[in-house]
Amino acid sequence: MPSSVMPMPRQGGGHPSPAAVSATGLRKAYGDKTVLDGIDLHIPTGSIFALLGPNGAGKTTTVKILSTLVTADGGQARVAGHDIATDPQAVRAAIGVTGQFSAVDGLITGEENMLLMADLHHLSRREGRRVTAELLERFDLVDAAKKPASTYSGGMKRRLDIAMTLVGDPRIIFLDEPTTGLDPRSRHTMWQIIRELVTGGVTVFLTTQYLEEADQLADRIAVLDDGGIAAEGTAEELKRMVPGGHVRLRFSDPAAYRSAASALREVQRDDEALTLQIPSDGSQRELRSILDWLDSAGIEADELTVHTPDLDDVFFALTGGTDQPKEAVR
Repeated sequence: MPSSVMPMPRQGGGHPSPAAVSATGLRKAYGDKTVLDGIDLHIPTGSIFALLGPNGAGKTTTVKILSTLVTADGGQARVAGHDIATDPQAVRAAIGVTGQFSAVDGLITGEENMLLMADLHHLSRREGRRVTAELLERFDLVDAAKKPASTYSGGMKRRLDIAMTLVGDPRIIFLDEPTTGLDPRSRHTMWQIIRELVTGGVTVFLTTQYLEEADQLADRIAVLDDGGIAAEGTAEELKRMVPGGHVRLRFSDPAAYRSAASALREVQRDDEALTLQIPSDGSQRELRSILDWLDSAGIEADELTVHTPDLDDVFFALTGGTDQPKEAVR
C-alpha cells in the first residue's frame, strides 16, 4: 500500500449549499506540539460529516474549537452562521455536543437526567416534562425512565446521552466517537438514530474510530493527519483515490481461461484457480467495456466480481498508519 496519495483539492470556490459549519485555517498548538496546522472545512446544512484520523490527529480538538470549548490559536470559523470567536453564546445556543464519555449521571434516573437538562436550558416545568416525555419515547427509554441510569446498558446510556443533547433542539450536533464501546446491535441502532436526526434537518459532525461507520453514515468524509486534512470527499471519491481496485474473472473452462489470459493486457493470472485479475476502478463504463470485450471475443466467464478499495485502504494509504489495528483508529 502506498504511503502517500495525492490529496483531494482543498475546498474553495462556490458552495451552493449553505454551510452549517465552515472553517478556514484553523490552528491549535499545545506547547511546542502543533495539533491543527491550518485546516479548512465546509459542512452543508442537513448533512452528516465524518472526521477520521489516527490517535492524536486532532479530531477532538477540532470539535472542542468548533463548539467553543477551546479557543483556536489562528484561523476563523462560523457555526450556524455565528463566528465562534466573537459570538460564542449564539454558537452554543445552536449546537449540541455528545462527547466520547457519557454525560449521564448514573445516580439519578433517566427521566431525572432529562429534566435536569431541561432546567439547564431554562425550559418551563411543563415544557420540560413534555420534551422529556417525547424524547424518552423517541429513544425507546420509556420503560427504563424511572430506573437509575447506572443500571442502563452501554447502548441505553448512549441513547440517553443523545436524547439529553436534543433537549435544547440544536440545529447542529457534534458527536465525538458516539459508538465507541457499543456492541454491534447498539451501534446499528445508533446509526439509525443519527440518520433520523438528519432527516429531521439536523446537521451532524461526527468523529469516529470505526471506518465502517463513516462509510455507512457520512455524506462527506475528511481524513485528518499530522495537523492537516489529508483528503476530503465522499466515501466513493476517497476509495477511488487508492490503487488496488480490480475486476476478477473466474473460469471453469481452461481453454476459455487461456484465450482470455492471452488476449487481455495488464492482467494478473492465477493458473491454478483459473482466475484473471484486471485493474479497474469499478466504474460502470469499465465493467461494460470488459463485458463487451468478452462478448465480442465469444468468451464466457463463469463469475465476474468487482473489488474496490475500502476506507481501511484509504485510511492507511493517507496516514501511513499500517502499524495500527483497523478497529482502533481514532
